[in-house]
Amino acid sequence: MGYFMNIREITEKNEQITLSKYACKSKDSRGRDLPQNKCDIRTEFQRDRDRIIHSKAFRRLKHKTQVFLSPEGDHYRTRLTHTLEVAQISRTIARALRLNEDLTEAIALGHDLGHTPFGHCGEYVLNEIHESGFKHNRQSLRVVEKLEKRGYKEGGLNLTYEVKDGILNHTGKALPTTLEGQVVKISDRIAYINHDIDDAVRAMVLKEDWIPRDCTIYLGSTHRDRINTMIRDVINESFDKDVILMSDEIHYYTEKLRNFMFEYVYLNKKAKKEEDKAQNVIIQLYNYFCKNPSKLPKEIYDEIRNENKAQEKVKDYIAGMSDRYAINKYLEIFVPRFRT
Repeated sequence: MGYFMNIREITEKNEQITLSKYACKSKDSRGRDLPQNKCDIRTEFQRDRDRIIHSKAFRRLKHKTQVFLSPEGDHYRTRLTHTLEVAQISRTIARALRLNEDLTEAIALGHDLGHTPFGHCGEYVLNEIHESGFKHNRQSLRVVEKLEKRGYKEGGLNLTYEVKDGILNHTGKALPTTLEGQVVKISDRIAYINHDIDDAVRAMVLKEDWIPRDCTIYLGSTHRDRINTMIRDVINESFDKDVILMSDEIHYYTEKLRNFMFEYVYLNKKAKKEEDKAQNVIIQLYNYFCKNPSKLPKEIYDEIRNENKAQEKVKDYIAGMSDRYAINKYLEIFVPRFRT
């Protein structure tokens, strides 16, 4: 067999030469919980990206709500399309700042793997009824560390420290330890604020001229202009620095726009008219499986018998459901079927 060029080593050397001094180089990763032989083609962060894309949790995102439950139309965002938009914005910023695009993309693609069915209303109700609470970022970490099975003794995808850190800290007060993770954190906000406006206008919950006038002056009057303004500002403010940030001015109007969305969309009864029904689905399923753990899929029930952690396993099962799977399971359990 002839000599095979080690592509990974070439890529690692190129990273050392071309990336910013603040970038996280693949060769400098803190590694994985379970050591593995390195690939001769892909870097560690490229492997993480591929593992996430090929996971079942990633595929389920296509049937999970972003904001609007069961919208009548094909153009509304789902949790998957939101994830792809975050990845695109993140890579644009990372490339401009000469950061590690592969690490950035892996974090972006994995950041919402733990999201519940029915969007944030699902997260809210599961946090209320589960005794130890529920946060989707923590569940996303649990998905990649424990719930996705790839043949490792402890389960999970056995991702690198840097990707898991970015997934865990993409929301909340804590900052990711890498600039790539910080890029995803700010890109997530840029993505959802802007695409949720777009969807709200399409759903006739919002009109463009309702957006605060000063926000349109400083950020832009169209979806494209606002995203462009925010991305350019992040790049300008963060270039050759050891932190990712917006200018005070753009940050102020971005936060004002986000608060506006909470008032007119996220808490709007028309936009959320089906949420009470969706929350009831989750409550009923959670209570049913906690009382009847033997009705869970066999592989989950076997884990409960071994570990005696019924509520935790029920929470994992429900959080992993797509919207339509949760509804179908609810109908199967609680709605009688008549035979003709």
